[in-house]
Amino acid sequence: MPDRKTEVPPDESITYSSGMRSGPPDLRIVHYNDVYHVDQSSSEPVGGASRFMTLIKYYEEDEIFKGQSNLVTLFSGDAFNPSLESSVTKGDHMVPLLNNIGTDAAALGNHDLDFGVRQFKHLSSKCKFPWLIANVLDPALGDSVPIGNCKKTHFITTSNGIKIGLIGLGEREWLATINSLPPDLIYKSATQTAKELVPQLRAEGADIVIALTHMREPNDNKLAEQTDGIIDIILGGHDHYYSHSVIKGTHVLRSGTDFKQLSYLEARRRTDKSGRWDVDIIRRDTTSAIPEHGSTVELVEKLTASLKTTLQKPVGFTAAPLDARFRTVRLRESNIANWVCDIMRHYYSGDCSMMASGTVRGDQIYPPGPVLLKDIMNCFPFEDPVVVIKVTGQAIWDALENGLSQYPALEGRFPQVSNIAFKFDGQKPSGSRIVSATIGGDPIDMTRKYVLVTRGYMARGKDGYDSLLIEEEGGQAEEIVSEENGILISMMLRQYFMSLRVMGQWKYWGNNMGRHWNHVTSKVNETHTHHDPSTSPASPSTRREASGWDNWTPQKIRERKSSIVRADESDDEDNDKNYDAKQAFIPEIEVIDKEMQIMRRVFAKWARIAHVESRLGEELKDGEFQVDWTRAIAPRIEGRIICVGGEQK
Repeated sequence: MPDRKTEVPPDESITYSSGMRSGPPDLRIVHYNDVYHVDQSSSEPVGGASRFMTLIKYYEEDEIFKGQSNLVTLFSGDAFNPSLESSVTKGDHMVPLLNNIGTDAAALGNHDLDFGVRQFKHLSSKCKFPWLIANVLDPALGDSVPIGNCKKTHFITTSNGIKIGLIGLGEREWLATINSLPPDLIYKSATQTAKELVPQLRAEGADIVIALTHMREPNDNKLAEQTDGIIDIILGGHDHYYSHSVIKGTHVLRSGTDFKQLSYLEARRRTDKSGRWDVDIIRRDTTSAIPEHGSTVELVEKLTASLKTTLQKPVGFTAAPLDARFRTVRLRESNIANWVCDIMRHYYSGDCSMMASGTVRGDQIYPPGPVLLKDIMNCFPFEDPVVVIKVTGQAIWDALENGLSQYPALEGRFPQVSNIAFKFDGQKPSGSRIVSATIGGDPIDMTRKYVLVTRGYMARGKDGYDSLLIEEEGGQAEEIVSEENGILISMMLRQYFMSLRVMGQWKYWGNNMGRHWNHVTSKVNETHTHHDPSTSPASPSTRREASGWDNWTPQKIRERKSSIVRADESDDEDNDKNYDAKQAFIPEIEVIDKEMQIMRRVFAKWARIAHVESRLGEELKDGEFQVDWTRAIAPRIEGRIICVGGEQK
């Protein structure tokens, strides 16, 4: 059923006026960039794909535009990651939205490659528009062929005959942060590439030239400065804010983020023989006053409905209990935190890593057995990416002191670490509790600069981590991998588990992804030994017919979960669409989880009254790990954090 026409509040704000607004424009453009979350946020502008679509439909169909040229919609990259939804769908859910928006062309963004080039090619093949990048070439694809088989340039002819020449450009900086790229990529200067290709676009009849870029604003400004006006408009992405400037006659525009803003441009050809254009730019914020687009609401619900099923699928197996209890991670070393910090460090080849223990939200012991995707998402729900910074030893020491400053309160700032070891005395005054600390086995050199892998949250100085504050925020930490370039911890863990699988890997898991993750897992395996899959897995258990305490022994829980979940299910979109929730017994998993939650609450209350301290269970012994589809993890503690005074039990 078609959507009824909805009234859009007239709350446009003028970003730039040429003073030449008489008569209908020759060209109408909508620009947007960096979209991640399909649902609205809690603060204004709320964004959300459904309200954003209402704005798109307004500029496409409203009566005031009747008789004018059709709308051209351009996107400047980053849609397939990062978000919690993408952690599940690997970006697949964004394709119908980008298509329905009416996107005519897109620049390649760094996060569009987070799942590897093969997955990007799969996603882009389902898009009804081309992806562009002219200055990043992959020799393995042929002479002068862009990465991912993107196009260098593209022509759009509008309904009134205007010929738009498009060129896609990216920056060197974000290429260095993606670990799954093909080897031997060729990066060419954006300016030099533009100087080579823009004249060709003009020679082929382009009336107006627009660069779709995914670069930071200073690089877009540099491009405008060095190309002396040969580009009419630069529509940029990568930065998550709205800005506009005119440099040497070239408009440089970025249009916000996350479906929260868009730009509407009207261009009129000048009547002189200069070939230049007068451009008017209007900013629209996607506020809660804008009604939702009914069809898009339904589409979003449909796209996210399958997430529940996917969340119940196993991504890995643990042979050791994973201790994510607050009273562990916020007071002492934890095996799950050690494992995650090690993955973070080796993923980016840092000297060390540190995360605030509030990152770990599970507040439970995950027993040996299948690890479901929802376990990862629930335990690591935050959407600030992993970042890499360069800081002095003194800054790391101060960060550790900050993390210990509220001990023994169960504060989320307590530090969990990799390649760092420290002893502290909780009875000493805050700010002077560290007794000794090392990085890589050597005492911390206060003047040396170390490469630290951490969370974006901490690099913004949150939870008192002022010493890790990046220069852009007024601190002294040098940013190597920014939040715009980092990936989520939840996605990092999902890819780690995928690299351990011997059956059912992602359909579009490429060789470059495999090589990188083989390196990471081999490094992590030096501390957290992997168990090889069994060649003779246990016979599937039958579904339980009766409840009772006999069903709650550790062995029975593992058997029930392993039999209920189809552990050999291939993790790709095509199989997900045909995944039979009844066959997978997902309702039964929900029953087990609900009963487990009740039992945990009852036991926790009993333990408090009886003054009984619950203990971590044992790791699976030889012969108990009977799964043939993956290697199992076995995270351990190894004395990285030692309390020598005031230890809390």
